[in-house]
Formats: sequence, structure tokens, C-alpha cells
Amino acid sequence: MSFKTPLACMFLLTCLAMAKVGTHNVAAFARGEVASQNSSATEFITADELKAKLAKNEPVTIIDVRAASGLLDSDNKIKGAVYVKLRRLKYRLSFPPLRDVPRNRDVVTYCACPNDESSVRAAQVLREAGFKRARVLKGGWVAWKKANGQVEPMARGM
Repeated sequence: MSFKTPLACMFLLTCLAMAKVGTHNVAAFARGEVASQNSSATEFITADELKAKLAKNEPVTIIDVRAASGLLDSDNKIKGAVYVKLRRLKYRLSFPPLRDVPRNRDVVTYCACPNDESSVRAAQVLREAGFKRARVLKGGWVAWKKANGQVEPMARGM
């Protein structure tokens, strides 16, 4: 195979380099390395710790980022939680009630994912937006139910 222009060579080399990087990331993801890099800065809180904060009336904002499939088994949410679709979280930070949350307040995210994936991502979005104390409820909705945490009905039409 011969190339008549240096531009074609550059294009091929760029494609090969991108394929190599992409292959490395896929392999790293399969080994769990990419997930651990992203979650290394993630702080967790247990259901019992969150229950204690709520019992002491400590200021904490709770954000429910369960997907529609996670809402199928329940019409409830953690008492006082704000429900936000994960893909809309960054946008919703510009509107009440999230707009008014102080950036230094404890904010806890939760989902119904097996490994807290959505709530980890939500905490990352919050940190990128300047929230200093964004944490993930370890075990999410399932852990909260097992701990007999307080719940309230979801608002209809969400």
C-alpha cells in the first residue's frame, strides 16, 4: 500500500493513534481501572450516618437521581429529597430549589443502581459545579429501605 500524499499518511497515523488510545481505555474499563479513577474522589455516606444527620436536623440536601426503572418498585423517595433526572442535573442547578443550596452544604445523592453509578456521576456533576461536600449514599435506595429510613410519596407528574 503506497500513499501519494503526506496528508494521507498523517490521517492514517492519527486514526491508528486514536484506535490505540480507545483500545487502551476499553481494556482499562474492562479491568475496572477507569471506574476506580473516577470514583476515587467520591465520598460515601452510609444510610445510618444519613439517618443520624436527619435526626439531628443537620442541614443536608438529598438528591434522588434514580432512573425510571429504579422508580418502578416504589412511589416513595427519601423524606425531603429532590428528584432530578441525572441527565438534567447540571441544568436544574440553575433553578430553585437547587439554585439556592449553599455550595458548602452537605449534599447526598442516591440512586437504585447496583454500584451507585448514577449517584457517583451526580456527585461528580455537583463537585464540578462548586459543591464542596457532595457525597453518595452507599447502597442507595436499597440500603435506605433496609435501614428503615424515613420516606415520603413522590410528587406525581415528575
